[in-house]
Amino acid sequence: MTWHSPWDEGTRERRGRPGLRDDRRRGAGEGRGRGRRRGEPEDPTAEGTEDDPRERRRHERRGGRGFGRPGGWQNVDLPLADDAQAWFEGRLPDGWFSDVEVSVDREEILVIGTLPDDTTDDTAAAEGRISRFRADTRSTRMQIADEAQARYRRKVSWGAELGDVRTLFTHISVPVMTRLRQPERQVLDTLVDAGVARSRSEALAWAVKLVGEHTESWLSGLRDAMAEVDKLRATGPKLDRDDDSDD
Repeated sequence: MTWHSPWDEGTRERRGRPGLRDDRRRGAGEGRGRGRRRGEPEDPTAEGTEDDPRERRRHERRGGRGFGRPGGWQNVDLPLADDAQAWFEGRLPDGWFSDVEVSVDREEILVIGTLPDDTTDDTAAAEGRISRFRADTRSTRMQIADEAQARYRRKVSWGAELGDVRTLFTHISVPVMTRLRQPERQVLDTLVDAGVARSRSEALAWAVKLVGEHTESWLSGLRDAMAEVDKLRATGPKLDRDDDSDD
């Protein structure tokens, strides 16, 4: 008598039903869809991608259409801000300032207004008047700053002046990396050793400020020339990066 293992019965049953394992294998994947093959581009319009912000950001990081250029923030990505002076003059409430000074660079828009009725000669009174103005207008200034940041994609900082007193409410400091040769480093070290600055970075900032004060007319000419270049660039032809050549 031949003894059969119970596992043999299952084996004979499976062997007697050809294609069972294939059917189970095919049925196990029903409803899951076909996976993406290696090297096949991902479809950004697939279900669950457009409506999911995480998937959308992940697609943009992989090279999808997004803001800016690869490699970091570029100056050409910024909108023109040559109308910032006029925009703030029209947007600021009447009676805030008798005069408004708006300065713009790539990172920041600085708005400094002159408070009306600057007949006081007392420094303490002027400082108190500026502090009161800052507290009374905080919420409105924040709203205006949000609108300007959405329009120009730059941070907005505020300040006020009255008589000889000028106070900056907010401002940003942007780190700037540079490499200096020994003669240039010695200039900074001399300023530090002489007590003009406490560190090399502070000495470098002091030197830049000094150059700006003594070459203002030359720098103004450069700014005007660059503004004209920006206007010409804005009026140039627009290239669609999504158009692929079939040649």
